[in-house]
Amino acid sequence: MEIRPVRYDHPDAVALDELVQQEYVRRYGDGDMTPLDPEMFTPPHGTYLLAYDAGRPLATGGWRRQEDVAEGYAAGDAEIKRMFVVPEARGRGLARRILAALEADARGAGRSRMVLETGTEQPEAIALYTSSGYRMVTKFGYYRTYEQSRCMAKSLLTD
Repeated sequence: MEIRPVRYDHPDAVALDELVQQEYVRRYGDGDMTPLDPEMFTPPHGTYLLAYDAGRPLATGGWRRQEDVAEGYAAGDAEIKRMFVVPEARGRGLARRILAALEADARGAGRSRMVLETGTEQPEAIALYTSSGYRMVTKFGYYRTYEQSRCMAKSLLTD
């Protein structure tokens, strides 16, 4: 298994994004409407990763710089977007590996806090993030007014 950076508009990233959108529709009745642009995931503003096994894309995730106080972000925030593992590859630790790589990359880019938004219909995501040191925080971002939204954060600063 290989994790490599790609552009957010890379064909494999687009294909997995279509799958994650289908997952959101199945769980919430609609896709994620958060405005995203490939440039948001271009270093040093962020990165986008895909996990491949034998040339097949199995998992994805990215982070983007966020500091818009009006939307509830803080200086130094890096926001996780599009964490997803195809159903047949779940349970192999791919999400945890992508998450660790995203955290390391954001820390290396000088970000001080990793933040994310998930929802009540994604208990496995909440469990992953909680077991990785994330804690619930005041809601931020596009879905901050939605009842099903759950926002989490983890410091990237070393002790």
